[in-house]
Amino acid sequence: MEALFLVIATLCYLCGTVGYLVYLYHDRERIHWISWSAMLIGAVFHAGAILIRSVQIGQLAFTTGQEAISLFAWMFVATYLVLQLRLQLRILGSFVSPLAVIFMLSTSLLPSQILPKSELFKSGWVILHVSTLFLANALFALAFSVAIMYLLQERHIKRKNFGFLYMRLPPLERLDSIGHLCLIIGFPLMTGGLVAGFAYASIVWQSPWNWDPKEILSIVTWIIYAVLVHERLAVGWRGRRAAWLAIFGFSVILLTFMGANLLLKGHHSIYTGKM
Repeated sequence: MEALFLVIATLCYLCGTVGYLVYLYHDRERIHWISWSAMLIGAVFHAGAILIRSVQIGQLAFTTGQEAISLFAWMFVATYLVLQLRLQLRILGSFVSPLAVIFMLSTSLLPSQILPKSELFKSGWVILHVSTLFLANALFALAFSVAIMYLLQERHIKRKNFGFLYMRLPPLERLDSIGHLCLIIGFPLMTGGLVAGFAYASIVWQSPWNWDPKEILSIVTWIIYAVLVHERLAVGWRGRRAAWLAIFGFSVILLTFMGANLLLKGHHSIYTGKM
């Protein structure tokens, strides 16, 4: 049942992607509504798959690389669906939905084994650590998508290429403000998630810091976003520089999420079943 739900979710995300790419060329409210609904249906089936897996293993399904990326993909889509209702930035779906499909397809390349139950993963600190970090990363993924849109729109303006894409993309000021919103909400969540992780590490490994590869990369990522927050609030960074840093920051998140879990050995190699 879990596998079937994941297939349905992926197909729904794919349908949503096709719809949003059509919407990119044809500004029709009905096309957007169908595409958004397809993403919503996919998110419902995706949540069902995660729930089934969690019940099956007796803990929140995030302990393998496949589970972790699946959970992140769901939070990414769910965050977009909620923010879309608030922001009414329909064209953002044309950039978000392909990413969701890529994340879902990438799970098929990862191990699908079920790890033995462990009390390590049932702590409230772990749930807080994972949920806040994944939500923060979902917001940063949205900021990444908005930054891509910003750079595309800026390029069209500089080249005075006022074609269909220029007409479809929002003004630079609105894109910048949405990226800022994602950052301002996401950074405190990231900070809280890291603090929860360090607190739990103190309990389990008797030290909040263990020079784990993912710990190091996570701190590097936190510093990048801390710089971006500081420069935006204190210096007034806007526009192109902020967009590029948002893209760079999310690229480091992907490196941390994928590289540390799959390639580097450490405490977080539990996601691949090495621990």
